Amino acid sequence: MSEDKTKLAFGRQNYMLLGLTIFVIILGLVIMASDSQEFGFGFLGLTLGPVILLSGFVLGFFAILHTPKSEQ
Repeated sequence: MSEDKTKLAFGRQNYMLLGLTIFVIILGLVIMASDSQEFGFGFLGLTLGPVILLSGFVLGFFAILHTPKSEQ
């Protein structure tokens, strides 16, 4: 019998980075939601949360565009 493995679109490292991307995006949203100022106008809602959220999206683009080395 020959082993015929189906090729996935991404490598293992890409899927790990995509998982980390989802975690960072959720973390940014939770930080923005946990701001105690009225209407989220505090440091967490206006500065820290959006920066973490944006870094999550940048990490996502990197995870998608990253070409893995040939896995053996």
